[in-house]
Amino acid sequence: MASGPDSLEGTSIDNLTRVRLTRLDKVMYPAGRITKGDVLMYYIRVAPLLLPFLRSRPLTLHRFPDGVEGEDFFEKDAPPGTPDFVDIFTRFSDTAGRDVHFILCNNLDTLIWIANLASLEIHTTLSTAGSFESPDLLLFDLDPEPPLQFDDVIDIAQIVREHLEDAGLQPYVKTSGKKGVHIVVPLVPGYRFREAREFVHGIGREIARTTPHAVSEFPRSRDPGTIFIDYLQNVHGKTMAAPYSLRATAGASVSAPLRWEELRHGARPEDFNIKTMLSRHEEPWRGILETRQRL
Repeated sequence: MASGPDSLEGTSIDNLTRVRLTRLDKVMYPAGRITKGDVLMYYIRVAPLLLPFLRSRPLTLHRFPDGVEGEDFFEKDAPPGTPDFVDIFTRFSDTAGRDVHFILCNNLDTLIWIANLASLEIHTTLSTAGSFESPDLLLFDLDPEPPLQFDDVIDIAQIVREHLEDAGLQPYVKTSGKKGVHIVVPLVPGYRFREAREFVHGIGREIARTTPHAVSEFPRSRDPGTIFIDYLQNVHGKTMAAPYSLRATAGASVSAPLRWEELRHGARPEDFNIKTMLSRHEEPWRGILETRQRL
């Protein structure tokens, strides 16, 4: 992708951004020779889909200064030198025992700045800064333990979908970008994280009672040949990979929003990557934040 039509090579984006871009030729994904310039172009291209979802959500950055084969670190605090155009949300953390200055990605310049920091992955909270204690997203996180594979996750995801639709809810689905699936329900304001967590846990327990391989309790979450219906992400401060976020995999996979019809046997997480996502003409999560629902 480094020399293809979607590369930044030979392209000036000075009129798009106030960010001083650096090391655009640095290889981030060696297997595909994907450079930081390619990563920047990807995030610029998906910005119309990604930015509405990121708006006002405290972020955790997953940075890879030397690419996916080098050292990496997570960063919640805005780093020194954060520019003035980046909005900040300050919140006291009981765990850290201090204020944490979260980044809010409310404009294209901030998204470009994040990518220029080599934050390949962007993780968001399930609540916004304005209602930090109240989730506006419900999350089911499904991951397989070997020897189960992605097809087995698809089977469980479809069962979760049926339970949610039977409850009168409209769920949305995306790949995690690694080995699993995220199922998301947008919520009306006012719920507490405890309520969201108990709702997800209740559905998980119901499915686990009647479905082979499905488990709903954390002590069994790593049992071989199981899929944990993870309710524990529905906690204040926990995050998920943002829709359209790149992931730190050899093939530069993406946490890809899908139509439920696309989630079929034979689909693979690696099918949705930095190259294929730019050729898609669908917006499966269009309007998700306007489809708020009651449990």
